Amino acid sequence: MTETPAARHHLEQQAGSLTTGSHIVLPDGGRTAEIHQVELERDDFGAPAMVLASLSGGGTLRIAVGTTVTVLAEGSPAADVPQEQAKQPGEEPASTAVVPAVVVPPLPPVPPAVTGPSEEDLALIPAPQGTPESVVEAAAETHPDAQGVLLLADRLAKGVNFKSGSCLKDLSDLAHELFTTLKDADGALAVADLLNVLPFDGNPGRWASVEASLALSSYICRQDGQAERAEVYEKLIRTPENQETDPFKARMAAKVRQRSLNEPNLYDKEIFRSIDNSNHDAEREWRLLRLESLLFLRAHGGSETIGMGELERRISNELEAVRS
Repeated sequence: MTETPAARHHLEQQAGSLTTGSHIVLPDGGRTAEIHQVELERDDFGAPAMVLASLSGGGTLRIAVGTTVTVLAEGSPAADVPQEQAKQPGEEPASTAVVPAVVVPPLPPVPPAVTGPSEEDLALIPAPQGTPESVVEAAAETHPDAQGVLLLADRLAKGVNFKSGSCLKDLSDLAHELFTTLKDADGALAVADLLNVLPFDGNPGRWASVEASLALSSYICRQDGQAERAEVYEKLIRTPENQETDPFKARMAAKVRQRSLNEPNLYDKEIFRSIDNSNHDAEREWRLLRLESLLFLRAHGGSETIGMGELERRISNELEAVRS
């Protein structure tokens, strides 16, 4: 079949990637229209479901996100013709008063690619002094009377398995216990660095422990004046942001990620409930979770709702509360 010149000006793409200014072939297959605004409608689970494309001449198209639509390539003859002139010969102009135009902001732009740490960056993270088991043992020997450290060290002494989610959680908890309770920044960093060099494997459960370890390490180094080393940890914590290559999915992921940074769970209700019940142990556990959330925000440079100065103040308050 011979391709016509007109066909060469047509491109097919998913509706989810439509943007303002695109010229779309309408459902009748004969006419085109320019998209004036694009709005994304989500389903009840928060997933992208429907694209609402308001047209320059009036009316709105409702298109499922995954639907393949035909658009005109930029600079094609048909794309430069007004909508009413793009109809087939003899065809009556279509009514444009279908639905009132919806004026909404376009989808956010594709987020800039996050650059991962270089080999030179990674060299700023010291190699462990011995095996993972010996690093844990050294931390325990430094604090022979710390029951929390000894319990975690006993579990890890059987062997550090980096494929085990529970083992990664124990290592992260040990690093936090060393720093938060015992103020042992060096010991905490030595244990945390066992996790910090692990690659993102796509498993959210295992990565949560690595993420918490990286956030803690970033904070310790910032406090200690090791800004370059802290930046390496902050680049590593953004590793999952490098994984998505589809522009539309990357935009949606960036939007969800920013929302989670703007609306973090700081466990206010749980902490206040524990205070009302005079349950100091429960209050401390909830405050430790709040501290992890604040350290995570700190490693991301804050958010649109909590700035760096406020974060520093809150982290100091939580450290004082859990150490008292």
